[in-house]
Amino acid sequence: MTKSDLRQEIRRRKAACPAEERAALSREVIAALADAPQWKAAHTVLLYHALPDEVDTLALIRQATDEGKRVLLPVVVGNDLELREYRGEGCLAEGAFHIQEPQGAPFTDYAAIDLAVVPGVAFTRDGHRLGRGRGYYDRLLPRLRNTYKLGLCWPFQLVGEIPTELHDILVDRVITS
Repeated sequence: MTKSDLRQEIRRRKAACPAEERAALSREVIAALADAPQWKAAHTVLLYHALPDEVDTLALIRQATDEGKRVLLPVVVGNDLELREYRGEGCLAEGAFHIQEPQGAPFTDYAAIDLAVVPGVAFTRDGHRLGRGRGYYDRLLPRLRNTYKLGLCWPFQLVGEIPTELHDILVDRVITS
């Protein structure tokens, strides 16, 4: 199956899962992440502000802030992702793809990031990831060499195999409900 075919298949699976069920599954995924030792130990975390067809991370962003973690969110700048510190919902503005993005100076101390939570269209259990096809995370993840990487997805986004390329970077663990 090609990457394009796999993206279409996952799109069909998402459409077949009612919104209420996806919301319940999102809560389960976030609860499982919050129990992970890497989450508990992390001081600086890279999260993402979810698109409507991704595991909802808004509660996780709030939880991280409440726990005193430094939260970084990606901002689309041209063909790249910059990281910026999240300083509350009041610091957000709509950016590319209608995603809420933090304002402020770019964060470039990649070595300080303890945990990166990474979205994907699909994952394999051993950490292969299929993105949306624009390569944003393919260009970001090499900068996070020593950062523990967690993929988040709903159970129906787990697949047996994903076509890979040399530049693909695996996540260390995939969390579903």
